[in-house]
Amino acid sequence: MTVGGPAPREVIPTGKPLRGEVRVPGSKSLAARALTAASLCEGTSIVRGDLSAADIELLVRGLRQLGVALKREAPAALARSPDSIVVEGLGWLERFPASGVTLDAGPAGVAARFLTALAALARGPVLIDGSERMRQRPMGPLIAAIEQLGCPARSLAPSGGLPVRIEGGGLEGGACRLPGAQSSQFASALLLAASRARRETLIAIEGPLVSRSYVDLTLETARLFGLRVEAEGPGEFRVTPSIGRGGSFEVEPDASSAGYAFAAAAITGGEVTVPGLSRSSRQPDIRFLDVLERMGCEVEETRRGCRLRAGGLRGIRADLGEMPDSVPALAAVALFAEGSTEVLGVAHLRFKESDRLAALARELDRLGARVEERPDGLKIDPAESRSLRGAEVETYEDHRIAMALALVGLRVRGVRVKEPDCVAKSFPGFWSRIIDPGPD
Repeated sequence: MTVGGPAPREVIPTGKPLRGEVRVPGSKSLAARALTAASLCEGTSIVRGDLSAADIELLVRGLRQLGVALKREAPAALARSPDSIVVEGLGWLERFPASGVTLDAGPAGVAARFLTALAALARGPVLIDGSERMRQRPMGPLIAAIEQLGCPARSLAPSGGLPVRIEGGGLEGGACRLPGAQSSQFASALLLAASRARRETLIAIEGPLVSRSYVDLTLETARLFGLRVEAEGPGEFRVTPSIGRGGSFEVEPDASSAGYAFAAAAITGGEVTVPGLSRSSRQPDIRFLDVLERMGCEVEETRRGCRLRAGGLRGIRADLGEMPDSVPALAAVALFAEGSTEVLGVAHLRFKESDRLAALARELDRLGARVEERPDGLKIDPAESRSLRGAEVETYEDHRIAMALALVGLRVRGVRVKEPDCVAKSFPGFWSRIIDPGPD
């Protein structure tokens, strides 16, 4: 048994194709941006959708500690969706009322980065901390940018990461620079928080910006709430002080989580529909469907949602730099394809909940796969069924590593996944809806 946690969970191969509808939680990326933007606006906002991901709950708790009034409404009260959060925004107040509080972001990168930027708008000092792994993830560029914009901030750790102390008192605005190579969340966090700076803010990105599509998602969401944020060029952004307006925001199904349902269908030779998901979604990971099509699957958009039908799988070469969360799912599918698969453009996966490139190479090797770890990606050779073997695999408490390894277990007997509950970070119903379908 895993010390201090649940026993590893053994995946029982289905022996049959996965078929039917798979409901996934609401988009974690969209929910985080909508809740943050709503917190900065005047008036009441209602954010609707399946908001069950653990990372969203950590963000909600942090916003409450800053002084934002948020209330979850049951479906009976607002029956249009499974869950709703009512947000009373900062409005014309200059600062969040918090002072002397400690915010726990847990393992959630989006909560850690967004709350750190918002803490600059607090009345007094705020400490932000997180899990052991979150303490290892980059925070230095965001801290430096907050200081450049006029709010004293410092890391209390030798690594330059969490815990972080933000002195509060507001952002002056002006100009700041951010490196683009590690995380787009730094830029997204500042784009939202700088809307309440005292003067205009210019954000310049040094070098290529990884996952630029997620910053575009931030810009789009901010504008929906009336915040004045603009892209001036490939690596330049302008934020004009503004007080947005509250409103309603529908959080669509999470394309990243849906990718694991589609991958399960591809691996088992099945057919899966994710209700409510559209190929016109602005979520970057919707393009994982294009990748699966290139591998031989058929994709159709119906009135219900997106449907994938498995086909003969073939290896491909793909740059997943704009959809890195789909890399673990692709790695699982690639094991059962004809021909090698090469994944490139994802060096920033080393700064996620785990070093995902190293984790995938190590754990898939444990299962008998042939995986070459590269500086910015992976090469995965297809495995003959007899070469794959069951084993107890590490997840590094990384939800996407856990889900990917579980997918392999749909075809390989004896796969035992450690720390199975870590999937709740993004997809609480993963086990019951995909691996062992049945009522939640």
